[in-house]
Amino acid sequence: MFARSAVRAAQPLKRNLLSRTYATEPTKSGSSNTLLYAAGALGVAGAGYWYLSSSPSGQAAAAKAKDVATGPPKKAFTGGDQGFISLLLKDVEIINDNTKKFIFKLPEDDQVSGMAVASALLTKYQYEGQKPVLRPYTPTSDEDTKGLIELIVKKYPNGPMSTHIHDMIPGQRLDFKGPLPKYPWSANKHDHIALIAGGTGITPMYQLCRAIFKNPDDKTKVTLIFGNVSEKDILLKKEFADLENTYPNRFRAFYVLDNPPKEWTGGKGFITKELLKTVLPEPKNENIKVFVCGPPGLYKALSGPKVSPTDQGELTGTLKELGYSKDQVYKF
Repeated sequence: MFARSAVRAAQPLKRNLLSRTYATEPTKSGSSNTLLYAAGALGVAGAGYWYLSSSPSGQAAAAKAKDVATGPPKKAFTGGDQGFISLLLKDVEIINDNTKKFIFKLPEDDQVSGMAVASALLTKYQYEGQKPVLRPYTPTSDEDTKGLIELIVKKYPNGPMSTHIHDMIPGQRLDFKGPLPKYPWSANKHDHIALIAGGTGITPMYQLCRAIFKNPDDKTKVTLIFGNVSEKDILLKKEFADLENTYPNRFRAFYVLDNPPKEWTGGKGFITKELLKTVLPEPKNENIKVFVCGPPGLYKALSGPKVSPTDQGELTGTLKELGYSKDQVYKF
């Protein structure tokens, strides 16, 4: 669906687009930096632990302090020659008519997943007498979460793994292996990144956002463009809205729907050249990165497909037409 022409973009889109520039003045309620400074002041005063333990950046700082005292937590997945690990399905939450959240228990309650940013896990199941089915997924749980991982999985009509997982009930098990390294992230690696996603391609983008905005030292600006069929398909919308409200100077999200409701004020149609030209960081900026993840049609229209997990392939499509180089684009 993403491969259709840019002429499908509706006029209301123009009225809702923000400029490339971000506001530099703090909001009346205070910027994220203000909150961080306040947290530091409370800590000096001896009353900051509650604040630190109740905010994302504070949780990271508290976890780091605890690691210094007790050593880093054990990792369930260590990569390398580690084989598949069988995890117990603890709970299932329905998100919409074709998407669920699956919560799996790690082998030990005090373990973290061992996931790096950005990375994925390989899932596997095999019926007797048949070839194994393998599929990578990016967990949506935080890398510091102990004792469990969460997967958001959309069921596709011809998707053997997504169908298998959707048929699972608590108490059953699924095999996992990883982490599978993707794009190694470090604080301030780029001044500005753009995340272009379709459907469940949003999960690695969310992983990046979590890492950036929970780190008080990371000042990266982020622009998200997220295309879906209908409003119910917008995954993690609340989480992204929270980021947009908390970091208005650094995070912007643009949503595009193929079949929007009548009251929809966002983008209509598909992710178009006009939209990308308006909201993405300029290709002439040296330290930027554009990430792409979604169904085959999205890759075909915007960036061209990747050849293999280790070969990004040539850059084609809309991003090339807009002047971006192969080095400026990463395909998950």
